[in-house]
Amino acid sequence: MNTSTATVPVRLVIADDHPLFRGALRQALGALPVPVEIVEADDLETTCRRLAEDPPVDVLLLDLHMPGARGLAGLSRVRSSFPEVAVAVISAHEDPDVIRRAMEFGAAAFIPKRVGLDALTEALEAVLDCRTWLPADLQARVDSVSGEDIELARRIARLTPQQLRVLEMVADGFLNKQIADRLGIQERTVKAHMSEIFARLEVRNRTQAGIAFRRLELVDPAVS
Repeated sequence: MNTSTATVPVRLVIADDHPLFRGALRQALGALPVPVEIVEADDLETTCRRLAEDPPVDVLLLDLHMPGARGLAGLSRVRSSFPEVAVAVISAHEDPDVIRRAMEFGAAAFIPKRVGLDALTEALEAVLDCRTWLPADLQARVDSVSGEDIELARRIARLTPQQLRVLEMVADGFLNKQIADRLGIQERTVKAHMSEIFARLEVRNRTQAGIAFRRLELVDPAVS
């Protein structure tokens, strides 16, 4: 990113349910050597509304454990619905397996909440230059983790945003009629989505589809 010629503000969404952290991050971002326009969200639904607004968002800073995110399910939904937005996961937890999975599911960067302004600047510059970023002290640990979810990530990426919503409800035990009522669509449309979900995830039934979705969820270390 050429900071000397950047005159159009970079539009960022801070998506985190802790207001003190959002405030601290907003203050840090205000010290970046590029103009920034910042909006905030404290749950996944609000995040998606922010991403759908004009002007378009350049970068989303996403907490995987905020309400509605459901771990990697929220990341997958954002990547499916807003593929043009670069997503940087920002987290207090540094489990190498979680970091590896987040990158496999489309994150452009994984930024620990502990990093300082210099690292945050480096991460955002990498993301805006369409490069991936991890802190140097975590790279070797992440590289040592086996990529068991690469195939699942590839299959999930085949789903449309609506199919991903249907899959989430299936995993929560909703029947087709209940899904149709909640989404405001016909039951036959739900059945058509289910057929596509089975085919794209290469599963045979609702149970297997639900298990695949559950693999996206993460246990919050703060409450485990």
